Amino acid sequence: MAGRREECSSSDQSGVCMAVLDPKLTVRQANQDFFHHFATAAAASADVLDSSAASGSSTTAPDVCGRNFRDLVHPSVRQPLMRQFERLLEGRRDRFAAHVVALRPTGDAFTGSLTASAVRGYHPDPTAVLVLMRSGEGTEDDAVVAPRKKLLSEIDARILEGVAAGLSTIPLASRLYLSRQGVEYHVTGLLRKLKVPNRAALVSRAYAMGVLTVGTWPPRVVDDFIK
Repeated sequence: MAGRREECSSSDQSGVCMAVLDPKLTVRQANQDFFHHFATAAAASADVLDSSAASGSSTTAPDVCGRNFRDLVHPSVRQPLMRQFERLLEGRRDRFAAHVVALRPTGDAFTGSLTASAVRGYHPDPTAVLVLMRSGEGTEDDAVVAPRKKLLSEIDARILEGVAAGLSTIPLASRLYLSRQGVEYHVTGLLRKLKVPNRAALVSRAYAMGVLTVGTWPPRVVDDFIK
């Protein structure tokens, strides 16, 4: 436990969330802005280890240290983002930038821009990953992303996937063993639930809310949103 506290020393760069991840993408070090967004309220307000303090210091590290970075991002962007990290750790690239949807400890989501860079020592393989993230907090976009909660029934999820794949009512009804009226009933319910006027807007809003997984085909609803 003491080792974990020592690893979580921080350096601040105001306005930018900064963290150092190990090759398994576990958070090892971070600055106060990162803790502000990702640590629980009690832990975020605690003192972080001061590298200049005496060795006998008993300061406490925020609870985000030791967590895997994949658990801090929204399920809708997790898969494509992890593929980017995989390429980075395999040495196929030195850095990447991406739009990210992240999760607060409360489960609320917020958007931001992320840059990840490989840190190499004497060996060609990365020894760590430096992550810089600037949140889009305060923009209207943040309010669109849905927190992780059970929004859809299993059948609604399959219908949303079919609509996103471009299927019309009859093929969708045949695939799901429903009547045409049954499909229309569920589509109407989805339009009402996501507060949109038509199917095209339904798909766009589902992606914007993070209900549909980014970077996959055929479209797939994130499991976290299925009842």
